[in-house]
Amino acid sequence: MMGPMGVIRINAITVPESRGDELARRFAERAGAVDDADGFEGFELLRPTDDRRTWLVITRWRDQEAFEAWVASPAFAHGHRGASSQGEDRPPVSTHSELWSFDVEVAVPRSPV
Repeated sequence: MMGPMGVIRINAITVPESRGDELARRFAERAGAVDDADGFEGFELLRPTDDRRTWLVITRWRDQEAFEAWVASPAFAHGHRGASSQGEDRPPVSTHSELWSFDVEVAVPRSPV
């Protein structure tokens, strides 16, 4: 049997309706911050389209070790310190978050056209 084909880490973030645009803006400001991390394979920020208030930050990694190296990196600490580039504190946009962890067991790539 094959082992996992990568790992998915999802940060489920509870965001008040009035703060969603600010969350999206902050992630857009950080675009590319993780791109060069060894083992990084992809990122999505998902906005709920129903009455839920949970946004999902989905990252894909080669393996658990690559994810752990990113979390331990100075770049991760910089992006998660909660302050602007001018050093001013910014109010939080979320009320709760939790990390969900998954291994990719089956993946079906899209066939070429």
